[in-house]
Amino acid sequence: MSITIASFDGADRASVDEAYRIGSAANDADLPDFPPFCRRRFDALFHTPMPGTRSLWALARLDGVPAGYLQLDLPQLDNTDNATAELLVHPELRRRGVGRALHEYGVRLLRAHGRKRVVAMAVSALPDGPARSVAGDAFAAATGAEPALAEVRRRLDVGAIDRVALRAALAEARPRAEGYHSVCWQGAIPPEYVADVAYLDGRLLIDAPMGDVQWEPEQIDAERIRGNERALEARGRRRYHLGIRHEESGRLVAWTLLDVGAAADWHAFQQITIVDPAHRGHRLGLIAKAENLHHLLTHEPAVQVIDTWNAASNSYMVAINEQLGFRPVDAWTDWQLTL
Repeated sequence: MSITIASFDGADRASVDEAYRIGSAANDADLPDFPPFCRRRFDALFHTPMPGTRSLWALARLDGVPAGYLQLDLPQLDNTDNATAELLVHPELRRRGVGRALHEYGVRLLRAHGRKRVVAMAVSALPDGPARSVAGDAFAAATGAEPALAEVRRRLDVGAIDRVALRAALAEARPRAEGYHSVCWQGAIPPEYVADVAYLDGRLLIDAPMGDVQWEPEQIDAERIRGNERALEARGRRRYHLGIRHEESGRLVAWTLLDVGAAADWHAFQQITIVDPAHRGHRLGLIAKAENLHHLLTHEPAVQVIDTWNAASNSYMVAINEQLGFRPVDAWTDWQLTL
């Protein structure tokens, strides 16, 4: 068997198409409950990347047949010693050395670009969850990577929401949030809230548990927020926000985001939820997430399930998600390799 690897970019449409087909096959095999691998999102990775990120791509062929791809994201504005990786091999061509060859190719690229560590995720089964391959964790361990952060994906079945219990929880929480009120919007962040959202977004990697992942807080400003919005718009992400405004200061002190992709109107992701530390203890996290759930479902009635990830040690956010009805599906490990 002959394995060849070549770098490519968005101008090489044939390689982009081949990589997309590999990603689609891997998604269907490894995560059958996920939405289809979104072509619009995949293409946007090339023509409208996230601001401050440079992506390097490589395609592996086994005896001339497209067999796997590697995506390396190199932060340019912060974390300039770091990178993240996604390495996928077509399900029908695994255990033939393709993954190892792509890994070794990627390590050479990262060293050439002065990176010191790389982080990638792998999924595994929970004791009572659906079956998941052990190959991802085994491969990461074989490369010398270390498990740096344990996460759990939880899923909310919209049809099973206990709406009576949810209304009761909100009724109990709202008296503790006197002096705050909610604002919601779709799509782009209103100009009057951009600075506050940038501050909150920049706190995420300060406040969220990061385990042993060596990743510094990101420098977020209004320009970067707008760049993120352009990238998400290009991916076809329909975004539903809810912020909580502190009446005395006029600032937005909590923010949460749900979004729906272009490939599946039945599925949404619960993205960031963050509360300014100075305003914790008022149940703002629960209020924001519950009210934004209503906001989403009012405008996206086809949504049936919502997925979210939390660090296993993030007991505060896990408790809120469990109260809303999210239940564990599978485990995800952030593996970190020092180069």
